[in-house]
Amino acid sequence: MKKVLITGSTGAIGEACARYFHDNGYFVYLHYRANQEKAKELNNELSNSKLLQFDITKKDEVVSILEDLELDVLVNNAGITRDNLFFWMSDEEWSDVIDTSVNGTFYVTKAILKKMILNKKGSIVNVASVSGLVGNAGQTNYSAAKGAMIAFTKALSVEVARYNIRINAVAPGLIESDMTKELDLKEMKKAIPLKRIGQPEEVAECVFFLGDKASYVTGETLNISGGMVR
Repeated sequence: MKKVLITGSTGAIGEACARYFHDNGYFVYLHYRANQEKAKELNNELSNSKLLQFDITKKDEVVSILEDLELDVLVNNAGITRDNLFFWMSDEEWSDVIDTSVNGTFYVTKAILKKMILNKKGSIVNVASVSGLVGNAGQTNYSAAKGAMIAFTKALSVEVARYNIRINAVAPGLIESDMTKELDLKEMKKAIPLKRIGQPEEVAECVFFLGDKASYVTGETLNISGGMVR
């Protein structure tokens, strides 16, 4: 049975990815940091899964839990937002977002990649954002972090292609989640050619395609924004 690790599995996209991979025959490692109740609920619903609790920004925790884990696919999905206009943004708001998306992705990928190189196979999908492609007001920290993930994807894909390892990214646009329930979506939808927001399952389909199917694709970022970013 193929194995996948989904970081941030309790979020909307993370949960959708976990379910999609599981329904397509994968054993799923469900990472979470704090939302134990949601993680246990998801784990109980899946027949082939295991919970992994750790903070991806803590190198020692990451290494101790992941260094012996052998995977077919890694999905670096964990991320946070701390939105604020730049001149009002605190050091903590900046560093928290960068630490999670950039340093966390670095620590997790490095821990997992060693086994992939030894096995000469593997696939990694990094969940970035359209904010990393075009920037977004009030999100200099988030845009910088997701832009870094996209650049990281391109550079690492060149380094590890010789080992039959593929590295790709997805850049979701406006996707339905608990956060979008608090937004006025009517005006936002006008900027989207498809005139609707995306569903987490639609992102999961693309993540699975890049992680499992797209055997001749590496170093790419798949834009999932309903045509909003072109």
